[in-house]
Amino acid sequence: MFFDSWFGLLRVLVVGTLAYGALIVLLRVSGKRSLSKMNAFDLVVTVALGSTFAAVILNNSIPLAEGVLALALLIGLQFVITWLSVRFRAVEKLIKSEPTLLVRDGTYLDDAMGAQRVTRDEIQAALRDSGSTTLAEIECVVLETDGSLTVIRKG
Repeated sequence: MFFDSWFGLLRVLVVGTLAYGALIVLLRVSGKRSLSKMNAFDLVVTVALGSTFAAVILNNSIPLAEGVLALALLIGLQFVITWLSVRFRAVEKLIKSEPTLLVRDGTYLDDAMGAQRVTRDEIQAALRDSGSTTLAEIECVVLETDGSLTVIRKG
């Protein structure tokens, strides 16, 4: 239960190190987009990469070469989808949400806030982060595609 064999520990050490190195190389080759602020699509890919990486390290029945191929496949598919999304608006709309206006001219847009499940307290926190203290100072607050809130001051 607590210890199976020295070979198992050695396998995790060797395969984990090699798979980690391969993952770093693959991420560097795929470009900065793989490591950008995450939208929902990026989060799914990141979770899939983590799950695959863990399976390669801990599952004795998965050879290192197959695991590295699986990691490369996920990164390659992400590269293709993001490449297509830059070139075709329909693909971009499929994988990314649109930014949502939550506050306009100092007024909460309650319908938009409800649809996006954002509370007034979260908006107030974003205002404080931006250095603002009241809605009167704000032209708008936007929920970005990566889930962050952007505060735009008047003037």
